[in-house]
Amino acid sequence: MTTSVAKHWVGRSQRAYAVVLVALAASIVGGGVAAATVSGFRINMTPSEPLGLWRIVALDRMASVGDLVFICPPQTAAMREARERGYLRSGTCPGGVAPLIKTVIAIPGQSVEISTHVTVDGREIPFSKLAQWDGKGRPMKPFPGVVVPAGSLFLHSPFAGSYDSRYFGPLPASGILGLAQEVLTYAP
Repeated sequence: MTTSVAKHWVGRSQRAYAVVLVALAASIVGGGVAAATVSGFRINMTPSEPLGLWRIVALDRMASVGDLVFICPPQTAAMREARERGYLRSGTCPGGVAPLIKTVIAIPGQSVEISTHVTVDGREIPFSKLAQWDGKGRPMKPFPGVVVPAGSLFLHSPFAGSYDSRYFGPLPASGILGLAQEVLTYAP
């Protein structure tokens, strides 16, 4: 009888120990993610830029062509559709989406034309060929060309499947969180 009681208590204490370890591990991971988010680190799991750990660096000037930025997209019909289609991940931006990591290719006053490729002020942007269909065979509607309005930026990613300004147009510069700096990344 004492053997079965001892086994019962040993089994119970092992389970309690396992529960405590799982809770501790979850707290460490959750706390680490929260601390990283608060201190400006983000994990990129999309193929638009290399996968891995990135840092948001304060931008103390106006964004320029060539800047790689973290930006929160506005809550528009195009962005709601993008979320429904699965192009945008969940995150901390308004509307519950993750910030985008994109390169600024045009600033206010520059002329953007979109046909089979994107041109800015008559110069073709490398790797800007438009997709007619997304990965699930749904049609992609290109944004018509535009002169970038004041307070906006035209954004791009060289990844062929990127959802960027080729499809949704310029975004408000006010959505910029900062420059995107690679910390520990991997480009497959």
